[in-house]
Amino acid sequence: MAIKGSLREASLADVLQLLAMGQKTGCLSVTDRENVGAIYFEHGRISYAALANRRDRLGDVLVRSGVISAEELQRALDAQGARRGQKLGEVLVAMGAISAEDLESAVRGQIEQIVFFLFSWTTGTFNFEPDVMPQEHAFLVAMHAESMLLEGARRVDEWSLIEKKIPSFGVVFQLDHRKVELMSPELSREQERLLPIIDGRRDVSALAEECGIGEFEVGKALYGLAMAGYLTAVPKRLESVVRVVDSLAEEQVALGAALYRAGMYGDAEEEFRRVLDQRPRDPRARSYLGLLQLRAGRWTAAAAHFEDASRTRPVAWQVFHHLALAYERLGQLAQAREALVEAAALGGAGDPRLLLSFGVIALREGDLAAASTHCEEARLAYGQGTVPAVWFHYAGLVAALAGRASAAVSTLREGVAAHPRAARLHNNLSVALERTGAYADALAQASAGAKIDPGIAQLSKNIGDEQFRLGALDDAHRAYQRAVTIDETLGPDVWIKLGEIAAARHQLADAQRCWERTLMLDPGNPSATAHLAALSNNPTHG
Repeated sequence: MAIKGSLREASLADVLQLLAMGQKTGCLSVTDRENVGAIYFEHGRISYAALANRRDRLGDVLVRSGVISAEELQRALDAQGARRGQKLGEVLVAMGAISAEDLESAVRGQIEQIVFFLFSWTTGTFNFEPDVMPQEHAFLVAMHAESMLLEGARRVDEWSLIEKKIPSFGVVFQLDHRKVELMSPELSREQERLLPIIDGRRDVSALAEECGIGEFEVGKALYGLAMAGYLTAVPKRLESVVRVVDSLAEEQVALGAALYRAGMYGDAEEEFRRVLDQRPRDPRARSYLGLLQLRAGRWTAAAAHFEDASRTRPVAWQVFHHLALAYERLGQLAQAREALVEAAALGGAGDPRLLLSFGVIALREGDLAAASTHCEEARLAYGQGTVPAVWFHYAGLVAALAGRASAAVSTLREGVAAHPRAARLHNNLSVALERTGAYADALAQASAGAKIDPGIAQLSKNIGDEQFRLGALDDAHRAYQRAVTIDETLGPDVWIKLGEIAAARHQLADAQRCWERTLMLDPGNPSATAHLAALSNNPTHG
């Protein structure tokens, strides 16, 4: 028979106790205005719980709590679609993304949070329907209601004190950052997770959802901060003004992102800086500005933006990955590795981009064996998808430095075939071919790359090297001149050869200038020193 009534007449705890003692099976639905919750029983034990209008699906809970990454969830959902009838939790366990024990623990924690949240309702109605079971995708457990009733009663008593500072989950708080920095208080784990996201905009429910902590724990943590004087409630009028500012900032972030994707980088940067004028800690604006600085080669500025973005919680693992890229460019390899480890811990483990970055760090550190292993792992992780040009670049470089010339050529040929417009891959293949003695093919690859991107100095140098080897000095001279016009610091060997070409033409003053330029780039260069000594002994020079 159905059991129904009002929460004003019977508390939820009384209803749960009745169902547990009667060893009932079915669904207890609880409604409070627009909110709807459901607690499922099987033979008197709680097997599942859910709330409408909240991200309490298993996958969302696991991602928010950091048990799995968003990428792992998406892969599991894709796999679940191909394996009809299999539950998401079972797919995650089969993938190795989570253990069966961790899965059950996460589900139990989710159910407890929902039930304890429902305990806070003092108005509304309840209705028990026998033999109604959750949807097929639900992961079911068996939990004793008695222990939850005891904990629930304790929380209700404690909440009566907390609600003096937090009368509802819709309260918005502003944090006194200066006071926190000045006093350096000892914080609980929950308070440490909350501090970065208390922004005068999110209410208590939003804070709980953002950091993956239940409303009670959030309320308790906020109560402690409020009693210590670190928090003030945002007045309703100010709250509405903040919402308007937030709305404008959101529009600017969206516009900036669209401009970035369209390649309008200057305009995008202006939009993101406007966002920071309103919200100096906005993590998305910081992240995009970091990406813009990476594109411009401003590594220090990029690192600063990503460092700021990384302090906001929750944070996407990609922020730490991009921070590692900036550190690597700055030569701060230890910091880069630490950032990569953090990115992996936040959900990036197994991502091919992260694996490749580990390989780049190993390459910079001179560990070719580790670099090769990471490159191979990244290639496997790309699976059947498109392997990007950057992978071929580094995999070819690692093979070449390891003395595996034929493997380098093979890898780079595959890369050029997959990315025919990647001029730098043509350049790398040209160098690899030259080292195997395939000079004509090397010249052809360098020429093809220069047609795609004439602005790459190294390509013009490679063309010059091949023409110089063939004795085509006029063609070599033109190629070398293009190279040093693009980058006059390209390398001492370019200036040595330009000097040798000038000397062959009896243009000794030009030859002297080129060799002196070599010594500016490489003081003590033996070839330049010898050429200049010979030139000073030449009676026709002077």
